[in-house]
Amino acid sequence: MIPGRLQTESSDYRRLRDELLEAEIALKDQRERVAALRRKLPLDTEIQDYEFHEGPADLTKEGPFRAVRLSELFDDPNKPLVVYQYMYGGAQKRPCPSCTMWVDGFSGVVHHLRQNMNFAIVAQAEIRELREWARERSWHTLRLVSSEGTAFKSVLNFQDGEGKQRPGLSVLKRLPDGSVKHF
Repeated sequence: MIPGRLQTESSDYRRLRDELLEAEIALKDQRERVAALRRKLPLDTEIQDYEFHEGPADLTKEGPFRAVRLSELFDDPNKPLVVYQYMYGGAQKRPCPSCTMWVDGFSGVVHHLRQNMNFAIVAQAEIRELREWARERSWHTLRLVSSEGTAFKSVLNFQDGEGKQRPGLSVLKRLPDGSVKHF
C-alpha cells in the first residue's frame, strides 16, 4: 500500500515515511527470496517415524489412549504436516505462556489451516497432562500428541540435552513410499 499524503504532515515526516515504505518493500522482497530458497530445499532429510501418544479427539473423554506414528499424523498424505513444537514437558514443567497464546490462536483458525495442511500440536508433556491443559484452554479443535519418551524434539532441534525447549514450527512431507521428510 502506498500511503497518501496527510494534509498536516511535515517534510521530515514525509521523508521518513518514504524511507519506511522503501524499507518495507525491501523486507517483502527479502521474505519472497527466503521463501524461494526454502522451496528449493531437497526432500532428502528423513525423519524417523516416531511413535507418539494421543487421546480421543473429544477432550471430554479420558481415553482410550493410543500410540500414533508420525506418519499417521498426515490425515491427507498429499498435504504437508505442520507441527507446532509446544514448550511443555521435559524441563518445561509448566506450559509456556507465549506458546499457549499461539495455540489459542491456532485453535480458532485450524479449520482454515487444514484446507492446505495437516496440523498438529506436539508437546513433550505426558498426554494426560497435555489434555488436561487443553481442556482448560478449550482446545477442542486441535490434534494434540505427546512426544514424551522420544527424541523427536531433540532431533528437530527444539529441545536440548537438558530438556530445555524452543518453540517453533516443523514442516514435514510424506512421500509416496511412506517415508517422512523434513521440509
